[in-house]
Amino acid sequence: MVTRRAFIDGVSAAGAATILGGAPPASAATRAGAAVTDAEQKARDAIRAANAGMRANYAALKSDLIGRLSPVIVVQNDATGGTFTLIREGSPRESVRPVPELFELAKSISHVPQGIFSTLAAYLSDKVPHLPNAGRIDPHDLDMVAFEGPRTDGWTGPLQAYAATLTTARRQLGKAGLPPELEGSCARILDEALSFIRDSVRSRTFDMASFEEFSARTYPGIRVNMRYAAAAQISGVQGLMRRWRAAIGEEAWENLYTVVLSIWTTSELNQASIIIRRCMNPAKAATHLIDLPTVEVPRDPVFVALDNLARIVQDNVSAELVFPTDPVVADAFKGKEDLLSVEILEQMGETAGAARMASPTSRPSGCPIRKEETPPAP
Repeated sequence: MVTRRAFIDGVSAAGAATILGGAPPASAATRAGAAVTDAEQKARDAIRAANAGMRANYAALKSDLIGRLSPVIVVQNDATGGTFTLIREGSPRESVRPVPELFELAKSISHVPQGIFSTLAAYLSDKVPHLPNAGRIDPHDLDMVAFEGPRTDGWTGPLQAYAATLTTARRQLGKAGLPPELEGSCARILDEALSFIRDSVRSRTFDMASFEEFSARTYPGIRVNMRYAAAAQISGVQGLMRRWRAAIGEEAWENLYTVVLSIWTTSELNQASIIIRRCMNPAKAATHLIDLPTVEVPRDPVFVALDNLARIVQDNVSAELVFPTDPVVADAFKGKEDLLSVEILEQMGETAGAARMASPTSRPSGCPIRKEETPPAP
C-alpha cells in the first residue's frame, strides 16, 4: 500500500496536479487574456504549486484511509442481482452473488417489449403520436431516437432475428423449472411478442399506437414477473446481510458503510439500497449508505467504491473542522455540491435550498447572459 510519506516523496508539486486530475501550469499562449511576463508566470505557477501540494496531501490521506475503512459492503449491480463484497480493514474478505437465479429469469422475459422497441425505435415517425401520454414525450428526444424514420423497412430483418430468439425461449420455457404462475406469465409475454412481430413483419408497418397496444397486453404478465423478481432479490440480499452481521458482530455492524454502484438510470431508489438500508443501523444509514452512479461497470468496483468512500469520509470530518463557523459551506464541502456552488448561487440570486427544491420547469427558461454580454467581475 502506498503510504503518505512515500506518495508525497514520489511526486513533485507540479506533477501532483497532473496525477490527481488537476491541470499542469498553463503558459500565456494557452490561457485566455493578455500575455504575461516571465516573472508573472513564475509567480502564478508558484500559486498553482500550493494547490498541487494540497492535492498531494489530500491524496496521501485518502490512500492511507482506504486501507483502514471497515466494515464496508460494496455492491456492484448487474442483471443477475449484483455482486456483494464484504471489506474489513480495506481488504475484501468475501464476494457473493446472493440473489437466486429466478430474479434474472423473471426479468429476462420482462425485458422483451423493450427488446422489440429498441429494434423499432430508430424507424418511428419523429412526430409525437396522439396517445394519452403524448404530453410526456419530448419532441426533440423523439427526433433524436427516430433517426431513420419510417421511410425504410430496415427493421424487419433484426426484428425477425429477435423473433427467432424468442421462439426458442418459448419452446424451452416449460423445461426451465419455473413456478407455474411465473411460467404462465412468461408464456403470455412471449406469445404476445411473437404475435406482434409476425403481424408487423407481414404488413411491413408499425406505429407507436400498435406498439403500445401490444405492450399494454404484456403488462399484467410483467407485473407477475416483477413480483417474483423482487421476492427473490429480497430473500437473497436479506439472507446474506444476516449472515455477515452475525460474522462481524453487532459492534462492527453498527458502523457499517455500504457503497452501491449502479448506472445513473437506476441510482435513485435503487433495489439493493432499499433492502440493505433496512438492515443497517437506522441512526447511520443516511450517511453510511452511499449510492454511487457510474457511467459504465467499472473494471475494479471495489477500488472505485473505496476510493469514493474515502473521499466522503475524510471530507465529512474536514468540512466540520476546516469550516466550523459556517455550517452552510461545511455542508457543501462534505456533500454532493461543489464547494464554490454556494457562492455562485448567491451571486446569481439563488439559494442552495431553492436550487435543490426547484424543478427543471420552475427555472428560468433562458440563460441570463446574452451573447453580447460578459459576466461582471467578482
